[in-house]
Amino acid sequence: MNTFARTIDLLHRAMDASVVRRQVIANNLANADVPDFKRTNVNFESELKRALESEKMRPPLEMKMTHEKHFPNFKERDYRDVQIRRVLDYTSTYGNNGNNVDPEQEFMLATQNQMSYTLYTQAAAFEFSQINQVLRG
Repeated sequence: MNTFARTIDLLHRAMDASVVRRQVIANNLANADVPDFKRTNVNFESELKRALESEKMRPPLEMKMTHEKHFPNFKERDYRDVQIRRVLDYTSTYGNNGNNVDPEQEFMLATQNQMSYTLYTQAAAFEFSQINQVLRG
């Protein structure tokens, strides 16, 4: 896969995660007063980072597998296999009613998420403008 296609694919995945995160934050805020409600987080960027780093971690000597039941000493993780996961937060507490949604924190996360989405769209537009300049020139 060429650099342009990979960059656009990564930006597309990040925008998808941002949309899911927006839905999760909205759900958290809608249930901020519901007793025993547990907020949800979105886990994507950290898993994507691990997958991208695994591409650079190839050992200098890879063992050859002589039997299908042998374990490989290295397995590269394809970033395209990373899924957007919703994870319940059971570890934190906020209110006396068992609910762990902090509306102030959720609004801050919503603002951060919107800024990230805007950055992703601007980066994608820049990538396409570079291709457009090459095609014109």
